[in-house]
Amino acid sequence: MKRRSLGIVAGTCVSLAACGYLLLPYATPAEKPIVIGTANGFTHLDPAGGYDSGSWAFYSNVYQSLLTFDSGATVPRPDAAESCGFTKSLTTYRCKMRGGLVFSNGHPVTAEAVKHSFDRILSIRDPLGPSPLFANLVSVEASGSFVTFHLAAADATWPFKIATPAGSIVDPAEFPRNQLRTQRTVSGSGPYVLSSYEDGPRISLLPNPVYKGAASKKGEPVEISYYKDSQEVEKAWDAEEIDVAHAGLTSATLASLENGKNTDTRLSIGESTVARYLVLNTSSPHRPLGDVAVRRAVAALVDRGRLAETVFKDTVSPLYSLVPRGVTGHSTDFYDVYPESDPQWAAQRLRDAGVTTPVRITLGHQVGSAADEARALKAQLEREGLFQVKLLEETKWVRYQERYKSGEFDAYILQWGPDFPDPDTFVQPLVGSNNTLNSGYSSAAIDGSIAVTQQFVDRAKSIEQFQEIQRVVAQDVPLVPLWQKKNYVTARPAVTGGHYLVADNSGVWRLWELSRKRR
Repeated sequence: MKRRSLGIVAGTCVSLAACGYLLLPYATPAEKPIVIGTANGFTHLDPAGGYDSGSWAFYSNVYQSLLTFDSGATVPRPDAAESCGFTKSLTTYRCKMRGGLVFSNGHPVTAEAVKHSFDRILSIRDPLGPSPLFANLVSVEASGSFVTFHLAAADATWPFKIATPAGSIVDPAEFPRNQLRTQRTVSGSGPYVLSSYEDGPRISLLPNPVYKGAASKKGEPVEISYYKDSQEVEKAWDAEEIDVAHAGLTSATLASLENGKNTDTRLSIGESTVARYLVLNTSSPHRPLGDVAVRRAVAALVDRGRLAETVFKDTVSPLYSLVPRGVTGHSTDFYDVYPESDPQWAAQRLRDAGVTTPVRITLGHQVGSAADEARALKAQLEREGLFQVKLLEETKWVRYQERYKSGEFDAYILQWGPDFPDPDTFVQPLVGSNNTLNSGYSSAAIDGSIAVTQQFVDRAKSIEQFQEIQRVVAQDVPLVPLWQKKNYVTARPAVTGGHYLVADNSGVWRLWELSRKRR
């Protein structure tokens, strides 16, 4: 594999300084990097091209947003901004930039750079990017040290959205307005700089010596290795090739660690709100799942408890609502409306709707535990001959996204983590019109309720509307909630700070909190 350094650029430059890059202190042998292995997918180095947890883990360390979340916080605070707030209404939001910020190439971080960063997301509208998160954005205005966002409708969650890695600020000199950056080098203003990128991918990061922002601690050199599944992460862990495993080890291994069978490992466990769904393609009445009666039959055949026990060794727990436990507005509508794994109930609804069985559908899934899960779901749906399920496997995360967004699957398995600590992050992107799932589902009732929820700065006042949305979802079944995971991070005894990588509903991976004990 070729290692590409931050300082390797085309042209006649003979040094980093000549190219306009800062001379950054690279790691010495005494600064051995902390190596992290994860089975989370990685999509793109460019924030306009990635809307997944693996990519966002990278963005939250290399780039800055105007606002950010402290660990465990429920509201954002300034990062690249000095201050932010709504002006006269919830349709105009203004930030004043923090002074003296620079990208790692020495270029200044300005209000114009912020405008450019948001403009290009909406201009490019990459199908794998975060543009759905900013669907309400009309325009961005930059004037001096101020940047102003003009929204189409009131949105009290706007500060939350721009605090996510989707709000990463990029250098206009490096990132084109109308297309993704294709080079394997990037400059950001976050706590880390990208020092190299290898196919795999394997990413090397070094502390950013010119960083100014919300993170008060300077981190240590880090490498992130992205693996195709948990089995590959476990092989790397067993071979002592990685120091930290995040979203990586197999369920059986995690269960044994949780039971205290290995005392030579630091294990951090968090109650996460990361959820798994069976997404159903409703895009056409001619598709098998275009009929709501068929979707309701699917909901009644799923046995969540068995999935949790047999496939995931109780490292996950059954989920019966769109909004997971621990998030404001959580309900249990799928538990209230549907029986658990009842072929007779499902068969009766199909007969009443005049549906011929078996209903033939395709089910898309990834490899590793997702493949085991898909086989278990296939067996559950095919009970009593009600369905005939063809499994379609995909090994590459980017290709999997492309396939489900193109509508190739009748149903597919998807894990969804929160963008920010608010129920809106499980509603607008998943069941709002033009949702990121590309499921073909839309509901005027849900869109209306979403608009109402976004008018409340006091988010507790939105609970009733979020619960009504979940009732509609349980009736329409554009997706079936499957389970909610615990978050596990395992680390070698010499590595501390692993608990800061445990999900806290903000999408931020705090690599700067990791450290290695010195002998």
